[in-house]
Amino acid sequence: MTFTGGAHNALAAIPVVSGEKYRTPQGFSAVRNGMKRRAAPEPDRAGRKPRWLRAQLPSGSRYLRLKGLMREHRLATVCEESHCPNIGECWNAGTATLMVMGGVCTRACRFCAVDTGNPSGWLDAEEPDNAAETVRIMDLGYVVLTSVDRDDLPDGGASHFASCVRAIRRRSPKTAVEVLTPDFRGSEEAVRTVLAAKPAVFAHNVETVRRLTSRVRDPRAGYDQSLKVLRAAARHGDGILTKSGIMLGLGERPDEIARTMRDLRLQGASLLTLGQYLRPTRHHLPVERYVPPEEFADWREYGLAAGFTEVVAGPLVRSSYRAERALMGNNAGVELQSMNPALSQCSV
Repeated sequence: MTFTGGAHNALAAIPVVSGEKYRTPQGFSAVRNGMKRRAAPEPDRAGRKPRWLRAQLPSGSRYLRLKGLMREHRLATVCEESHCPNIGECWNAGTATLMVMGGVCTRACRFCAVDTGNPSGWLDAEEPDNAAETVRIMDLGYVVLTSVDRDDLPDGGASHFASCVRAIRRRSPKTAVEVLTPDFRGSEEAVRTVLAAKPAVFAHNVETVRRLTSRVRDPRAGYDQSLKVLRAAARHGDGILTKSGIMLGLGERPDEIARTMRDLRLQGASLLTLGQYLRPTRHHLPVERYVPPEEFADWREYGLAAGFTEVVAGPLVRSSYRAERALMGNNAGVELQSMNPALSQCSV
């Protein structure tokens, strides 16, 4: 059926409800926010959000300007797609995380609000140049490039990722580029393809502890598969820093967090982020526990003792939160005090 004129415009303006299917402008179907609607969603077990999780509503001239740039150059941002609570702070500070290869993921992890579907090989051929132009216009000193999983592409999108990095480095040679990649189905060749573009940091998130991986992540992901990606990045990086991230509040135990941090160090990861899991919609996994700021502070100290160059830890920290400051060794400016003696039971 074809709609024309005002009727089509009126229908196009109707928002897609979370959990419902819709058709993208590229012609393939996707599910809004990644999770289909559930008749009986799991209840939250953590109670009301504590005061330390309150984030300011995004506003400000720099935020509005950056939002306009994203639309002008047809770029999706993980800041928007993942409902990041820090979007106002980061965008007003003039930093950005660009999500390449579109806003529809081939996987459906139960923590993630990115739309899911099968793009069937679609890519925006102009995206590398558009990303580079956006970085140039913003005059960024540091940019994070991330993406959805693209299992529909032979190399998982590694070559497109590399093209975006190269385009940015050509146009803005003084800009440091961090890549936050999918797992490329564990392909070492794909990892090496991205590394060949010479990003400053190669990041891939393990997301959670081993025991919870099958509950939290898509079945095509895997704890050991993520470790393999990080190991390959550290082995072939030739000076490129390796980074990962863990969400807390999904039911993990302290000993499991410590084990995961040690596993990441064994693969060669030198940077780590720790943040609170926040449920994006009621169809996603419930929050099991709100981790207080002082525990994040203790985990940072534990990670530094375990050999990480820097651990950026805090309730509202996300993997790309003020990423340029992680290299300064100051916890990205997050001020926390260590108060939790329980972590002393976890040996490094």
